[in-house]
Amino acid sequence: QVQLVGTGGGLVQPGGSRKLSCAASGSSFSTYTVGWFRQAPGREREFVAAIRGSLGGRSTHYADSVKGRFAISRENSKNTVFLQMNSLQPEDSALYYCAAGNRIILSSVRSAGAYNYWDQGTQVTVSS
Repeated sequence: QVQLVGTGGGLVQPGGSRKLSCAASGSSFSTYTVGWFRQAPGREREFVAAIRGSLGGRSTHYADSVKGRFAISRENSKNTVFLQMNSLQPEDSALYYCAAGNRIILSSVRSAGAYNYWDQGTQVTVSS
């Protein structure tokens, strides 16, 4: 069983940066794929970024809309995954969820249904 706690959300001005953290409890976290998803009001939940576990070479994957602006990383010694968000725009405003799953195949890392564990979400609002 894995429990996730996402933190770091808040109000950011357009063009600003924010760093989200996802802290996990439980063992073998280094083998889990961890993803970030977001959901804005009236819209479906969408994939943002993911980082695979040690068996997947810790490869990173991004949605086209955030590529070059967001960076996902992990610090396994602290059971934590980070999402560094730069050049934020109002359209990035959403409730951001972190999710984790074990044995997620490469072709499924962008699929919310592949993840077993989710946090409660942290709100990011980009506004002047």
